[in-house]
Amino acid sequence: MPQQTTPAPGYRWLWLLIAFTALIAVLGWLSTTEDTVDITQTEAPVPLPVVTVETVTVQPARVEVSAYSAVHPRWSAELKAAVSGRITDVTEAALAGSHVLKGSVLIRQESTPYIADVARAEQQLADARRQLLRAESKTTAARRQYKNRSTKPANELALHLPELRVANKTVAAAQASLDTARLRLENVTLRAPFSGFVTERLVSPGQTVNPGDSMIRLVDDSQLELTVELSRHEWALLAQPVAGRQARLFAEDDRPLGNASIRQGGGFLDQKSRQYRVFLEISNATDSPVLSGDFVRVVLPGITVTDALNIPASALTQAGKLWYLTPDGLLEPLVPQIISRAQNRLIIRNPDSTVTSWRIATTPLAAFLPGIRVNGREK
Repeated sequence: MPQQTTPAPGYRWLWLLIAFTALIAVLGWLSTTEDTVDITQTEAPVPLPVVTVETVTVQPARVEVSAYSAVHPRWSAELKAAVSGRITDVTEAALAGSHVLKGSVLIRQESTPYIADVARAEQQLADARRQLLRAESKTTAARRQYKNRSTKPANELALHLPELRVANKTVAAAQASLDTARLRLENVTLRAPFSGFVTERLVSPGQTVNPGDSMIRLVDDSQLELTVELSRHEWALLAQPVAGRQARLFAEDDRPLGNASIRQGGGFLDQKSRQYRVFLEISNATDSPVLSGDFVRVVLPGITVTDALNIPASALTQAGKLWYLTPDGLLEPLVPQIISRAQNRLIIRNPDSTVTSWRIATTPLAAFLPGIRVNGREK
């Protein structure tokens, strides 16, 4: 059996030295690689947050005051029966939805009793006039008789003056009775007191009505009215005097509807709302797209503000603040003094008279903090 040979001690130490040297080389290489990666991450610049801004400058601005109002007809009447009687005719013009002109016949009632009343009143007037002629004749004869005698009458009874006065008053009373009878006969026919639309008919042929019973509802279509209420701040922004100026009207979808004339405004406060009231009218309502019952936005002319900034409405936060960029690119907040609002824009006063140009953040975020540096991008 052959014998195994044992390595010499010198070779074992040689292999251990080679293995240890290789380990040191690997550890050194790994250490150099980790240091390089750390240096690369530390030297990379951190990008600044991007904020959209709009540069606005101080310039004069004409203020407009907006308010909402419902449109009403100037005249709106519930026509009632003035006399009692049976309805004999309801014309086509009296049907709901019909457009009628002033003086158009709407409803007729039975007129026979009132024709008789007129005849009796005419007879009474004729009799009163006959009595007046007799009294005048007596007075004239008495005056002539005393004149021929060259004497003065003892009193008024001698000249029949009391009888003459009673006869004159009787004639006046009979004339008034005749006028009343004729008016009742005229009221048998119901006519439109103004041009407009019939909104509701409340009676039918054959129906008997009494004085005060409703028969027709009629609304004016030629003249419309609006009333807007303004706070003290809004009233102070109006161009004075307000009467005679023109206001613009817009639909709920901001579609233009024309103009309205300011008839009067101010002078008193509403007892409930404690606000100023401005009264407007549309005279040419038949040519206007505005209809009775419309709900419109009224834009009233205002004053001119010399130190104004016109900024986007989106720049205002829910807390009522604005964010702007300083020349160094830092975000800072401010609380603006809002003068007026016009659709998607705001008119505010210049918060600092020494600054004439501002870079306003158009879409402020909840993460904004005072003093942070950002990259402003113009809108």
